[in-house]
Amino acid sequence: MLTAHEWVAVAVLVVTWSAGLGGLAAYRWRRGDLAVRQLLALAQTVLVAQVALGLLLLSDDRRSPEKLHYAYGTMALLATLAPWLYAPEAPRRRLLWFAGATLVAGALAVRAYMTGR
Repeated sequence: MLTAHEWVAVAVLVVTWSAGLGGLAAYRWRRGDLAVRQLLALAQTVLVAQVALGLLLLSDDRRSPEKLHYAYGTMALLATLAPWLYAPEAPRRRLLWFAGATLVAGALAVRAYMTGR
């Protein structure tokens, strides 16, 4: 289970940064590309999977050496979910909110990865 958590952590880093930067590029060049929207949704999905694996590890009494690891992981997930509540209705601005939130989640995921080792 720990190996799966580590592999998914790498996937989280790759997908969140790719989705965030892709979303910013789509916003900049005024493209609401379907692939970018799907990549943003994949970032949310991978983060949910990562948190679920972390909870399974906790239920098996496997703890991270640093308590901040849990805070960073939780905040990364919440960062990607927050635009569902607060993003404006205009599609282009909504894309910018999701891209920015995904980049914040990527930065938090980097910290979670560093504190989990």
